[in-house]
Amino acid sequence: MDRKIFFVLTGLFLGVYLLSAGLSYAAFTIIKPFPNLPVIQSPIAKNTDNTKSKFKYDPTLPRTEECPLNGAMYSKPQKEAWSQRRPMGIMIENSKAARPQSGLSSADIVYEAEAEGGITRFMGVFYCQDADFVGPIRSARTYYLDYISEYGQSPLYVHVGGANTPGPANALGQIESYGWGGYNDINQFSVGFPTFWRDYDRIKDAATEHTMYSTTDKLWSYAAQKRQLTNTETDNRTGKTTAWDAGFVKWAFKNDVDLASRPQASSVTFSLSNIQASYADDYVVNWKYDRDSNSYLRFNGGVPHLDLDTNSQLLAKNVVLIYTTLTVANDGYNEEGHGTHMLYGTKGSGKAQFLIDGKIIDGTWQKKNRLSRTLFFDLKGNPIQFNRGQIWIELLPLGTQISAK
Repeated sequence: MDRKIFFVLTGLFLGVYLLSAGLSYAAFTIIKPFPNLPVIQSPIAKNTDNTKSKFKYDPTLPRTEECPLNGAMYSKPQKEAWSQRRPMGIMIENSKAARPQSGLSSADIVYEAEAEGGITRFMGVFYCQDADFVGPIRSARTYYLDYISEYGQSPLYVHVGGANTPGPANALGQIESYGWGGYNDINQFSVGFPTFWRDYDRIKDAATEHTMYSTTDKLWSYAAQKRQLTNTETDNRTGKTTAWDAGFVKWAFKNDVDLASRPQASSVTFSLSNIQASYADDYVVNWKYDRDSNSYLRFNGGVPHLDLDTNSQLLAKNVVLIYTTLTVANDGYNEEGHGTHMLYGTKGSGKAQFLIDGKIIDGTWQKKNRLSRTLFFDLKGNPIQFNRGQIWIELLPLGTQISAK
């Protein structure tokens, strides 16, 4: 090639390169494309807008409407809001590294059971209240499916993946077999951002598995896109549409006893697991009666159990202790040496105790099948009357000893 032509072509290519580089720099510096996209810190983006819930109400309005889940009284605008949606169960973890959690104080009902290795997990059931933030959200477990099934034939269920090892603890397989898959099932693995996001700032130095969050607003909004926010539900297999609460059995509720009838103090301590481990004390639960509010303050691992967003201690108006069988699935699962998946005897009947009004009431529980409501009775066979407000249900293995003071 002629040397003169060579230098001309070289200069031409160099000029084109420099021009394109300059234009690219200008575009990304001046134009700043996609300015609203959050910074990606992981496969799931961090929520940077800190969106608060749209469900805000005038606290001075008369509270004349009863929440069907726990009997708490709310205003008419609040009832109008919950009447347009259906109950939603959200899996919230209780690893020590995940504390303090967000959203538990706003749940109507909270279930607690061992996930594996002595580490417990919660399912908050939300309907009459909402939470600006909920989490950290974790994976599905089979026994929680049995309890959320009490809130409609195809309830909303929120989780991040779940147990899927073939066998009796295969929660993801069960969700599919129940007809929930892809419709009522809100699984972060298939939903993603912006309904879910990872936030590494809410709990400092938390590992990735402890950083998944959402809000009830975002979750109900996602359900609305799937036409499942309304109070009706459609059976995916038969196509039949009914109100979610067509067969729902409400528990009995009452008003608080007067201050003079309340004991000065009481406290109940127990462990939800019989496992012997160095970290077992981190999961010991203590409910301490507060006479002024006629509620029970929760302690976990010997310290007050707090809500991250309110910085207040978790409390419940009622605490239910369900005594039932606890076995292992023997399905080959052994994550990080924590042991196999657990199986609770959620159906049938058995012993129960109720912490209400500063007293321990002995009684029984009964649940005929997965879809039927768990019913509670005193030793005379009368339905238990709960105080109006949050109900916390603890699943205890048969033989669990409680310490009452």
